[in-house]
Amino acid sequence: MTSLRWELLLDQKPRPIREHLLDEVAKLMADELEQWPLPLGQIDPAPMKAFASLMEPDVPRPPRAAYEEAFRLTRWELARELEACDEYFRNRRWEDRGLPREARTALLFLSRWMVEQMLSLGEATGGKINRSSMRQCLDRIDRRFRAFADAKNMQ
Repeated sequence: MTSLRWELLLDQKPRPIREHLLDEVAKLMADELEQWPLPLGQIDPAPMKAFASLMEPDVPRPPRAAYEEAFRLTRWELARELEACDEYFRNRRWEDRGLPREARTALLFLSRWMVEQMLSLGEATGGKINRSSMRQCLDRIDRRFRAFADAKNMQ
């Protein structure tokens, strides 16, 4: 007689490796987004030099709204919706979301960090994780990050 515990496990469908990979990447990146400053790891330092001032020890963590807006910008960039990005910055839409003018640098840094992470995932998988899959992964990261932030607010 098989216990109910094992029956539930045996009844589950196998998950494709791609889905498992996207979930694991989402866990890892959501954890990294909880850190400040963000770990640069394998990211090419050249494009990040413009954000060196954010890496100084006493620079405070950007507000939660900056992360939310960075997710929006990253989605647009992965979808190659460059007109949406241009319109966003030209009209300072981050200010409409309650972010101060000086949040622009942090917003650019956060979105660039996320884009670089997603593109490196595509490279590491030999292109098997395409931009559509990257956006799916980004959605998973966003959900996990929001869950972490909500859990912190409840404490």
